[in-house]
Amino acid sequence: MPQDVKEIFGSALASKVRTLGPSMTRSMQRVAEAVAKDPAGCAALTVTGLAELTGTSEATVVRTARLLGYPGYRDLRLALAGLAAQQQSGRSPAITTDIAVDDSLADVVAKLAYDEQQTLADTAAGLDTVQLGAAVAATASARRIDVYGVGASGLVAQDLTQKLLRIGLIAQAHSDPHLAVTNAVQLRSGDVAIAITHSGATGDVIEPLRVAFEHGATTVAITGRPGGAVAQYADHVLTTSTARESELRPAAMSSRTSQLLVVDCLFVGVAQRTYETAAPALAASYEALAHRHRR
Repeated sequence: MPQDVKEIFGSALASKVRTLGPSMTRSMQRVAEAVAKDPAGCAALTVTGLAELTGTSEATVVRTARLLGYPGYRDLRLALAGLAAQQQSGRSPAITTDIAVDDSLADVVAKLAYDEQQTLADTAAGLDTVQLGAAVAATASARRIDVYGVGASGLVAQDLTQKLLRIGLIAQAHSDPHLAVTNAVQLRSGDVAIAITHSGATGDVIEPLRVAFEHGATTVAITGRPGGAVAQYADHVLTTSTARESELRPAAMSSRTSQLLVVDCLFVGVAQRTYETAAPALAASYEALAHRHRR
């Protein structure tokens, strides 16, 4: 893994552990929680030492390292050492991101900016580029693309479809569950269906994805819970981060931030792959709207 990716992952380790925790075995969770809680202490341990500390096995430690995005324990240990050095140097002071009712607007801005920066770093670190590449390839060649999302995820679905339309692809967003299922029935091999659900358990999104899956469409899930119900009907799963909620910063805010990053990555990948047709389509859309911006 490139050094810059390691640094991003290191700064987001605790959130990464929270995101992947539900998909880990209990023994793997103990390893992950140990390295997130004490990176300096764990960096000093051999694979045998960490296994003994967490009451697990060397194989479990290695599997945990790989799930966290590293080829092996040695790579994770190096990253932990770097994170420990960074924390000791004071270059990245901790910020409590819980927003209080009496916080000044300056504090609100600082806390939200920090939290969203961490959310983006978490998502970038955890995004499987193999899965992303497969989703890009399917979307770029699709006859038709349907995107499902409700609530805040519905806004992200609309954002994706608008982007795809501007590069000449046939795409539509569905927030009405009845219309979503009705349209999903028409999909077939060569089409793509994308479900966006932070929880991975939104029935109104899972149902049309299931129908699309059963009719032969390539299916993609963008979710914060890769082990959630939506994944069983997804050919490709793109994982978003799970940030800590607070009273004034509900899940819909953090999930939207990470979902938009994944959507942008998907869109740019598709635009790159279809550049010969995408570039003229973008130019034509800019030209068609230019007069509205001159008023």
